Formats: sequence, C-alpha cells, structure tokens
Amino acid sequence: MMAYFVPFHNLKIQEAIVESFLMLQEYAREHVLFCLIPAFFIAGAIANFISQQAVIKYFGSQAKKWVSYTVASVSGAILAVCSCTVLPLFAGIYKRGAGIGPATAFLYSGPAINVLAIILTARILGWQMGLARAIGAVIFALVIGLLMAVIFRKEDKERLEGVMGKNTEGVAGRTGLQNLIYFMTLVLILIFAAWGKPQQATGFWVKIFNIKWIITITLLIIMVIILKSWFTKGELKDWIDSTWDFAAQILPLLFAGVLIAGFLMGRPGTDAGIIPPDWVTRFVGGNSILANFTASILGAFMYFATLTEVPILQGLLGLGMGKGPALALLLAGPALSLPNMLVIRSVMGTKKTLVFIGLVVAMATISGLIYGAIVV
Repeated sequence: MMAYFVPFHNLKIQEAIVESFLMLQEYAREHVLFCLIPAFFIAGAIANFISQQAVIKYFGSQAKKWVSYTVASVSGAILAVCSCTVLPLFAGIYKRGAGIGPATAFLYSGPAINVLAIILTARILGWQMGLARAIGAVIFALVIGLLMAVIFRKEDKERLEGVMGKNTEGVAGRTGLQNLIYFMTLVLILIFAAWGKPQQATGFWVKIFNIKWIITITLLIIMVIILKSWFTKGELKDWIDSTWDFAAQILPLLFAGVLIAGFLMGRPGTDAGIIPPDWVTRFVGGNSILANFTASILGAFMYFATLTEVPILQGLLGLGMGKGPALALLLAGPALSLPNMLVIRSVMGTKKTLVFIGLVVAMATISGLIYGAIVV
C-alpha cells in the first residue's frame, strides 16, 4: 500500500531516501565499530560477571537513594557516549535488577553529562550556555530518575521481585579487585576508541586524540592478558553469547531508527531530508513556549553523534534560533533520538518510554524558557 502511494518520482523523496542510507552508512562507519561494539561487550560483561546482589546493592529499590542517584547522575562525566551507545549499558543494569529510577537517571546522564561536550559548548557557544547545560543535565538526571521511580513504583517493585532470585551469586575465581580492573579496562577501551576529534587544533584534548589508538591497543593487549589469566573458556563463551544477544536485540532497531531519521531530517548539516531546514529556524526563534517546545521535540527525535550537536547548534543560532530553544535542544537532543526511543521501548515497554520522553521534553522546554528569560 505504501509503495503504491509514495511519489518516488519526486526528486525530494529520492534525495531523502538516498540520504537515509547515507546516514546509516555514516552511522555504521563512525559509531558501530568503535562505540557500540565495546558497549555491547560491557553490557554482556554486566550480565555475566556482576552479581545481581551488587547491582541491587547500588541501584536497587532498597539502595541508599543518595548513593544510587549520585552514581547514576554523574556517570556521563566518565562515559563520553551518544544516546545510542548508552543503550546496551542501560539494558544491562536494568535487566540485572537496577531500579527504574537509577536506571533512567543513568540512561539520561550517560550521553548528556559529557565533559568534552560541555567544555566544547562553553568555548563555542559561551560560558553561560556551557554552565547551564552542565547544571541542567545533572538536575535532569536526578529529577527524571526520581519521578520515574515514583510514577512506576508498583510496577517496578513487581519487576524486581521477579528477578531477585536469578543469578544472585557472585562470580567465583576472581577477587573484587580483579573484577574492577577487568571492568575499568573495558570502560577505558570504550572511552578511548570513541574519543572524537576536538574542534581546536591544539590543547590537552587534541594530544589525547593523537595517541588514542596507542592507548586503545595497549588496553586491548591488557584485556587479552586478563582474559587468558582470569577467565575460563566457559565464562568467555557465556560472555560472547550475552554480548550477541544484546546486539541482536538492539542493532536492528537502531538501524531502522537511523534510516527513518535520515529520511525525515537528513544528516546534520545537510538539507537532504524531507523536512526543510528553514522550518526548524522558523519555529524556534525567540523565547516563546512554542519555540522551546518545538526545539525540545526536534532535539528528542534528531540523532546527534557525540559532540556534533555543538557546531549544528552554532549554525542554527546564526540563522536566528533563540538562546532558550538552543538550550532546550541541547538538553533533549544528546540524550534522546528516534533510534534510541525504539530500543528503550523494547527494554522497558511503551508506557515507561513515553513517560521518560515526556519528562525530558517537558523539562527541556521549561529550562529553555527560564534560560531565555535570564540570558539576553
């Protein structure tokens, strides 16, 4: 039916279709190998080598709130990941017994509280925008997590009771220090493999970028030594199986979402999507409720690779976008995307996903209004 009615002869439709596959190709080349694959391995490791008791101790419903929400809300300061790379990690702790509050706080903070992105925001868009983004992201993670825990308190209690009895024993044969070294090595591989090129040609971050592969390869060698020394063949097989399960669940939805996003809006910096770019700037000028809400919605559905949101926003500001809507897009965009939404729904269901998206959009809209009214 759809194939019958779509006007494929229209040049704009043809360009949008080609653009969707170009965006998928770009996504696969730049993010799957060096971002998502390490994240899948970490998720598989969480599922196999972190005892459920440990997850429940720090992220479960009975954990101390200040501990679980603090850890979840500042995780992005360590993990420089995008809204899609954080998904396997979120799925890993959620299925392992983390409460919905800390899990969604982690889901938001992972891509939102990115130290590199916040520094880049401050340098390019001004220190006020950088500071507002940093404060807003931390507050968002805390508030969203707490509200999700309150709204779904009963459902989450039933879910956690259903997983309490599964695999609660720790992994034998390794000490806590050995497990910590193993996980830290995995996380560092993810961080350095995904390290993006800074905008500036000099400075500390550029020096790190220039040696990122030396560091990554060194970490991989250390990982090989760890696996040969501390793990059995059976454990490694279980780890690979769990990693594959996460990839099989998440990757098809991500790719479908990237295709749709590419068709609708095109790659960042192009006008090849079906939605004209001038529509964006037309509806997000000034500091009205509609402008901030529109920016939040656009940010929620667009896909931003790590750090790309800053130059894109710089261009939009140059075209007349208001500062309030700019912050709204910054707070909603990096943490959400259409591919991200599809995967979140497969992990925690439609209702919880819609509430999570609604909270992000509402809070981003309010934050944009306040910021736009304060900063002239």
